[in-house]
Amino acid sequence: MRVLVTGAAGFLGQRLMAALLEGRPDRAAVAGVIGADLAAPPAQERRVEARAGTITDPGFVASLFERHVDIVYHLAAVVSGEAEADFDRGMQVNVDGTRALLEACRRLARPPRFVFASTIAVFGGPLPPLVPDDLSPRPQSSYGAEKVIGEVLVAEYSRRGFVDGIAVRLPTVAVRPGTPNAALSSFVSGIVREPLAGIDAVCPVPLDMRLWISSPDVATENLARAGFISGRLLGSHRIVNLPGLTVTAGQMLDALARIGGAAARARVRCEPDPRVTRIVGSWADTLDVSRALRLGFHVDSDVDAVVHQFVRSTLSPPQRSPSG
Repeated sequence: MRVLVTGAAGFLGQRLMAALLEGRPDRAAVAGVIGADLAAPPAQERRVEARAGTITDPGFVASLFERHVDIVYHLAAVVSGEAEADFDRGMQVNVDGTRALLEACRRLARPPRFVFASTIAVFGGPLPPLVPDDLSPRPQSSYGAEKVIGEVLVAEYSRRGFVDGIAVRLPTVAVRPGTPNAALSSFVSGIVREPLAGIDAVCPVPLDMRLWISSPDVATENLARAGFISGRLLGSHRIVNLPGLTVTAGQMLDALARIGGAAARARVRCEPDPRVTRIVGSWADTLDVSRALRLGFHVDSDVDAVVHQFVRSTLSPPQRSPSG
């Protein structure tokens, strides 16, 4: 089995490739992974083929499919803040790039599984207390609109038999290590990560704003699982709300205080940003994930477990096998 991961140099992309190469008994054996991104991702071991290029380049996309690919994990995207600031670039990467990959899959001898990383930002406007998979999206940002278009493309290419697709709506992944990115939700990690490192941080939303989050471990495992779920179980509805936790910004800071202490909590000051509050506040914060749980996807236990996971991973980074 050969797998293509776009956005492979990113945080989730690197974690996903490592998870796929683990050889878990509930997943088919992966013979090789093509990791594609603007900058070539680290070659974790000999089964990883690192490729540098953009999915807006037809020649680069064609080169990724010179040999058959069994599963495509499409993570590459212009994130929310950048997509809002640069409409043309967001459309080129998030819409045109997605269709270019689907067209390349269409030319393969056998339809591959196509896993599209979507987002809760597809939702907006008045929402029910529990948001189901099949609620009509009403995005309030360019990023959300572009992801809705991607979902529709995956559904149509699946209906026509060109791919065996699934679009998974990811919660906000927190707590991410490293530095902030251009995502409008970047603060969700920052208000925990920075204080634990002794750095001041700003919470740009009201403390009672509700957020839908997932830890990196659970998000990675759920992404990996999406590549191996039978199409018969998915049926004709190929969009799945991935499990998450509903927490407020204040509850995240309470967890920070419990785990990092009062000094860490004191490093966070609240300075609401109307732009961030408006867009992030339009996203769904409590989703119906009963279907996802029936399909075997996982969920975090509570917000303290999410923060503890970050602390453990920071103090004791996972060791990779020297097989490469």
